[in-house]
Amino acid sequence: MKTHTVRYLFALGFIIVVASACSVKKDKFVNRNYHALTTKYNVMYNGNLALEAGVNELKTTYSDNFWEVLPVERMQIIEPVFGQDSVPRNPNFKRAEDKAIKAIQKHSMNIGGTEKNPQMDEAYLLLGKSRYYEQRFVPALEALNYVLFKYPDSDRINEIKIWKEKTNIRLENSTLAIQNLEKLLSEIEFDPQLVGDANAILAQAYLNENQYEKAIPALKKAREYTKSKEEKARYTFILGQLLEIQNQPDSAFASYQRVIDMKRKSPRQYTIQAHIKQAQLGSLIQDTVLFVKKYKKLLEDRENRPYLDVLNHQMALFYEKHENTEKAKKHYNTSLKHKTNNVYLTASNYRNLAEINFYDAKYAVAGKYYDSTLVHLDPKTREHRSIKKKRENLEDVIKFEAIAQTNDSILNLVAMSDSERIAFFENHIERLKKEEERIKALEEKQSRAAVATSGGRPSIGGDDPLFSDNSLSRSSRVEMNRQPVTTRPGAGGASSFYFYNQNTVANGKNEFRKKWGNRELRDYWRLRDYTPTAVTAQEELASEEETTPEEVVNPAHTTQFYIDQIPTDEALIAELLKERNFAYYQLGIIYKDKFREYELAQAKLEGLLESNPEERLILPSMYNLYKIYEILGSDKTLAMKSKITSMYPDSRYAQLINNPENALSLEGTPDEVYKNMYRLYETGDYRTLLTEIEILINQYAGEDIISKLELLKANTIGNLQGLEAYSEALNYVALTYPNSAEGKEAENLLRTNIPKLEKLTFKKPATAWKLIHQTSTQTDLAGLNTVLETFLKDRPNENLKITLDSYTQNQNFVVIHNIVSEQRAKEFITLLEEYKDYKIKEKFVMISSEDYKVVQVKKNFDEYLLLHPIP
Repeated sequence: MKTHTVRYLFALGFIIVVASACSVKKDKFVNRNYHALTTKYNVMYNGNLALEAGVNELKTTYSDNFWEVLPVERMQIIEPVFGQDSVPRNPNFKRAEDKAIKAIQKHSMNIGGTEKNPQMDEAYLLLGKSRYYEQRFVPALEALNYVLFKYPDSDRINEIKIWKEKTNIRLENSTLAIQNLEKLLSEIEFDPQLVGDANAILAQAYLNENQYEKAIPALKKAREYTKSKEEKARYTFILGQLLEIQNQPDSAFASYQRVIDMKRKSPRQYTIQAHIKQAQLGSLIQDTVLFVKKYKKLLEDRENRPYLDVLNHQMALFYEKHENTEKAKKHYNTSLKHKTNNVYLTASNYRNLAEINFYDAKYAVAGKYYDSTLVHLDPKTREHRSIKKKRENLEDVIKFEAIAQTNDSILNLVAMSDSERIAFFENHIERLKKEEERIKALEEKQSRAAVATSGGRPSIGGDDPLFSDNSLSRSSRVEMNRQPVTTRPGAGGASSFYFYNQNTVANGKNEFRKKWGNRELRDYWRLRDYTPTAVTAQEELASEEETTPEEVVNPAHTTQFYIDQIPTDEALIAELLKERNFAYYQLGIIYKDKFREYELAQAKLEGLLESNPEERLILPSMYNLYKIYEILGSDKTLAMKSKITSMYPDSRYAQLINNPENALSLEGTPDEVYKNMYRLYETGDYRTLLTEIEILINQYAGEDIISKLELLKANTIGNLQGLEAYSEALNYVALTYPNSAEGKEAENLLRTNIPKLEKLTFKKPATAWKLIHQTSTQTDLAGLNTVLETFLKDRPNENLKITLDSYTQNQNFVVIHNIVSEQRAKEFITLLEEYKDYKIKEKFVMISSEDYKVVQVKKNFDEYLLLHPIP
């Protein structure tokens, strides 16, 4: 009984003590220690665990960009999604913040303006950290400033100051952070880790301000004082990057070596990237054999499997630098096979493969690699814009290189003698047969492997994807598996019976056709000419013995098959030569002006001049070669200058060479010339324009203005020659200059305007009328003009107008405009022919404004006259 009473009294006393200790308004020993212990070992403990989990998750998901100088702190800054003010919150950091707030709200003992719970500075620090990692930097700064103001004597005061400056840096207040950190470093004495953290943050502030020379000593101190091996490796690697930027390659190489020497104390990614950075400092690598041996060892190390992408990329760079492009391409492709989150690395692999193929003249392949490069590059970057422009220019290169290579090969065959052609094609046939044998052997090997794998059963549908297991539904596969196998004899192991494999059957059929040709399925199929008669067994056997199998020769295995395809027509050969020469010229201009590949341009233009090109290509080619020689500092510069000025002294190119400053002003810039031509077009003087524009197109061949002149010429042709010629001229512009604005405009006109114009017909509802008189360009119209002017003066209120419109190259129309009705047009014809003051002999035809448009577009005035004959 006494024991029960004692327990009861003890429990009651404990409850009373705890209840009194829960109060945050009493400054008692029990109250202070109760709330301090509860805060530290309950709320703050869970909050710190959540913060630690969030930081670990942040570091796990963070990916460093080793193409740039690494930030000191591993933290990914996530931009808010469009339309949202903040990024999604990490649940761990939210939990840490909630715990910090709970500690402040339930356990703060602010009595008489003084905080009695010694854990409150920890709570506010946790609050600031959690907000910092959630990228809510302004609220984080508020929490840290509050603890600095409220708890100036906290034992965590220096750590809180460091976190405040970290937040200032994130808010782009690096200058303020530098001032505060330098002051703080003079006050910290006893905690090496804090000294290391402060120096690391100071280094980041200097990096943000691009003061690399000041960041280096700060990073060295951070590396010296930090206790974290991961931080030591990171700071050492960043030091190497900064020393490299400061043009101190020896020191940078040593810094990277220091990371490598840390071995397993350094995270693997820093070690691998240190090897990569050392390789990029190629001038310091003396023993290339040792270098290759080291990298092969790195590639074979199982622990380096996550980094095979960057290691293979670096090996490819090494081989490319030493002009071993085959091995370089192999390692670039191997790098691409290993999936990576490093998007820029993927883009670099594709870009470098594109460059290799470009310089190997494989332009179509290079274009595909450039396309892949653009997919993996940020469209906002300068590199993306540069490669996009290069890719667009490559369209013309691909087109003209294909023309040049095809025509060159044909022309070379044309120039060969008969014996040379036979020898050439025999070599080709020999290579073709070897390739066919290799493919056949490979197919047979695959067939045997397929038979062995399938246990002697033929695969359904062979290799056709329509019959592959992946393309069949589950129910279909189940139903197929239920069907009994009746074609496989016995129940033993794998069978190699010939007809169980579709591939071997197909190969057998092909071999049969090669040997016997196409034979009808009948008796005595071996006999070519057979009529059903009574044949004895002995006769049949004898016939079979005498009959030799028909050899079916593949035409591609005969030299005559190829020789017959070589052109012999002189006009066709001349056209091929002309087309090849123009392709050479275009390639020379593209390489010179768009790619700055002067050696390639020189080779194309020199090859052009050696092949007796058209006259219009000679002078522009010589001038562009002169400019290339001048850029390359060639000894041929003066000789080409002398040749141009002596052979073409009055040309624009001679003016450009002799008076580079004044030559343009003599004839005007290309833009001014185009404007003059366009003004002539607006006046309607199409015949003069067409003559002059032909001269200008030859004169400015190869310059950017040429596509504008060609489009203006197409419009002029349309006005003089009609819709069909206009369509052909537009098609030429669209195909010849596909990447220019004018080429695209021509393509658009072909797609939209030409079909509309083709649909124009006569007899549409009329809104106004005209009188037209067809006349030759050589006809004297002075008398007619005098009469018509009198006719207009007699009718001042009619608002009539007379023009002379071009119709064709040799025909014009005299047109009276703005006649209000058909009846009024008839009256005017009668007046002009019969009234005594006019009495004209010329015959005018009445036509609606709509039909006149059709006549001018389609040049079909004769067709209109058949519908509306002149009385």
